[in-house]
Amino acid sequence: MSQKFPCTECGRCCQNVHLSDETIFLDRGDGTCRYFDESTKHCSIYLKRPDICRVDVQFKQRFVRIYSWDEYVHRNLQVCQVLAGS
Repeated sequence: MSQKFPCTECGRCCQNVHLSDETIFLDRGDGTCRYFDESTKHCSIYLKRPDICRVDVQFKQRFVRIYSWDEYVHRNLQVCQVLAGS
C-alpha cells in the first residue's frame, strides 16, 4: 500500500450502515452504527471495531487481487462522495 486511507472523519459511513448487508448488523435502528458517537463523529470502539470497518484490512483480505491500493482508495472515496450527498 502506497499510502494510508485518506479518511476525513466525516462519519457518513457510520451513519449509513443500513445500506450494506455487511454492516447492517451494526445498525442501532435508524441506519446509524450503534458505536457512532454523534458529538465527536468518532467510533466509540475504534481500536476494537469490526474488520468490516477497517479499510486496510478489507483491502488485504478481500480486494488485493482485484484492485491496486490506489484504485481501491479511489473507489472507496467515490462511495464517500455519494454518502456526503445523501
